[in-house]
Amino acid sequence: MTDLAAWLPRAVEANLRWMAPFGAFQQHPSLAVDDEILASAFNRLAERLTDNYPFGHPRYVGQMLKPPHPAAVLGYVSAMLINPNNHALDGGPATAQMEKEIMARLAGMFGMAEHLGHLTSSGTIANLEALWVARQSHPGKAIAYSADAHYTHSRMCQVIGVDGIAIAADDAGRMDLADLERHLSTGRIGTVVATLGTTGLGALDPLPSIVALARAHGTRVHVDTAYGGFFALIADDSADGVARAPFAALADVDSIVVDPHKHGLQPYGCGAVLFADPSVGRFYVHDSPYTYFSSDEVHLGEISLECSRAGAAAAALWLTLEVIPLTDAGLGQVLRANRRGALEWAGLLATSDDLVAYQAPELDIVTYFPARGSMSDVDQASQALFHAASELPPAEQIHLATYAVTAAALAARGHRITADATTARIIRSTVMKPESSTYIGDIHRRLVSLSRP
Repeated sequence: MTDLAAWLPRAVEANLRWMAPFGAFQQHPSLAVDDEILASAFNRLAERLTDNYPFGHPRYVGQMLKPPHPAAVLGYVSAMLINPNNHALDGGPATAQMEKEIMARLAGMFGMAEHLGHLTSSGTIANLEALWVARQSHPGKAIAYSADAHYTHSRMCQVIGVDGIAIAADDAGRMDLADLERHLSTGRIGTVVATLGTTGLGALDPLPSIVALARAHGTRVHVDTAYGGFFALIADDSADGVARAPFAALADVDSIVVDPHKHGLQPYGCGAVLFADPSVGRFYVHDSPYTYFSSDEVHLGEISLECSRAGAAAAALWLTLEVIPLTDAGLGQVLRANRRGALEWAGLLATSDDLVAYQAPELDIVTYFPARGSMSDVDQASQALFHAASELPPAEQIHLATYAVTAAALAARGHRITADATTARIIRSTVMKPESSTYIGDIHRRLVSLSRP
């Protein structure tokens, strides 16, 4: 593993070399801080930061969290010392160019022949931009999304004043095509949002069919693949890959959102939005007489709803992709390790009498629950397992997450459980660190022992 203790001083040294030709100057006394005071404050900070979960450890398989790759940290710190703003080329000439190169690589990964896009501070903001462009493109039309889509979409429809329509999910958590067609036939919908990698289950909406239905009704297609997008690198129907067809259809959609701060090994926050038709840039046109003056090239702020954005985020992603490229042999190997871990876990669940798989994983999210006879018992046992695993000694702790499901959803997946409650919590685990794949057997065996009555 790259030793940041050795590399981070080089970021400071590089910054000092760059600044030297501009001439020395004295820091204003108002900014001076006594080293002893700083040391005391830093020690308090370090102590407070211990109130976190071990996101980087292979036994942390809970939330969609993991530390950034050392290359991303090095890139971020190197640029942060300069603190460029990628809103305008005047504010971040080097990092703005890096961002444009990054977006071209992401567009290539998705098979986009042309593109317009930029990084954002989050997937939420990226999706807001995509839905805003959808509203501008089809004014007065509703936006449809799966009932299992991220809540961002219903919330952002409210923000931009557009009717949002939830399309039913099928018994695998994917958008139901019959219900979609029924709503499309009303003529109310201007854009359909498909999800490749739902945040709850990692489900892949049937994108080829969604595109065909949408086009037949003159409707746009936006794809929220914030979580699953980088799996396009291993979408080859192989034993340790993922389904090819949904990702191949990305070349035919109108816009795409992907989060490099999930499977792209980046720190928060780093989202991205891409549009297949560069002419949508017309919707962003605005006047800023004091901002865009050093270049006639397109400034990223001219095609973004956000103004100030950290150029350091672009530097971090650029450096990461230089050393771990968007190829099967590069970042794809990270994703394959995650996928193999999820598949191994699914296999262990298939032969277990104590833990039951909720459904098969399509990406690297595994869902399961303690074998019990009623909804209330499943809920209580899942919650007990969640706490018991996290309360083990530090060197043994397993960190999980829970996911609320309905009695109808359990029944649709063939689980015969007495419905004495409308919902129950089950366990949801994300195998999104490649190191976790070598721990799956041990994690599963320990959870089995903890799940027994």
